[in-house]
Amino acid sequence: MDEAALKPLAHEAVHTTVAAIFAKLSVGSVLDIPAGEGALAQQLLRLGYNVSCCDLYPENVRLSGVEVKAGDLSRDLPYADRSFDYIVCVEGLEHIENSSHAIREFARMIRPGGRLIVSIPNVLNIEERFRLLFSGYTSHFKPISKEYLAGIAQEYREMEEVVLHINPIAYPQLRYSLENNGFSIEKIVPDKPKRRQLLLKPAAALIRLSNRFQSASRRRERWTEELQSDEILLGGNTLIFVAKKADAREI
Repeated sequence: MDEAALKPLAHEAVHTTVAAIFAKLSVGSVLDIPAGEGALAQQLLRLGYNVSCCDLYPENVRLSGVEVKAGDLSRDLPYADRSFDYIVCVEGLEHIENSSHAIREFARMIRPGGRLIVSIPNVLNIEERFRLLFSGYTSHFKPISKEYLAGIAQEYREMEEVVLHINPIAYPQLRYSLENNGFSIEKIVPDKPKRRQLLLKPAAALIRLSNRFQSASRRRERWTEELQSDEILLGGNTLIFVAKKADAREI
């Protein structure tokens, strides 16, 4: 088995950023879901973590030396309560209809004080806002036409879930789901800067200026500062959330 050639589930910059986050945390047990071929899990193993892999298609995991189980993010997962110190979910939530159920499952499986590292497409950066305005869809969530489905069916052979983005979850929806399940967001990290967005900085400044006329209470209620942050408004293609589950003293 050529583990050196494991194909990343997401763009390489996402895996690099996630690995950098884990490099600063205390080593512990981590569930990688969906694991894909095991490229991210391989990096976590090298950092000293005790890694388990779970995927809708476990036969695709090509990494040796790790436990692998079949699991569907849309359903209950095959792990006991409080099984892991960390769960990492890259390229997962946007592929399922009910991301709230997945977050509930993550909350159940993570130990108090543990962390969830989860990614979503950044559909709210300034470039994607313009794309939505002019085309009616973002680059991450294009129309799923019969013609498109026929094309990917030939390549992925009944594993269309691997590529289909069907849930346009954004910061407000994910934050609500995380906080509703006992998580608090510690930080948000973009995958990499997009140089083209430098040309759109004047538009971003205009958006920020227009929202300054809101009252302070309205801005807090609507998460205005967060939605206009550099990480979101001027961030890259992907947002990576680090969220901590409340420990016993905080519950």
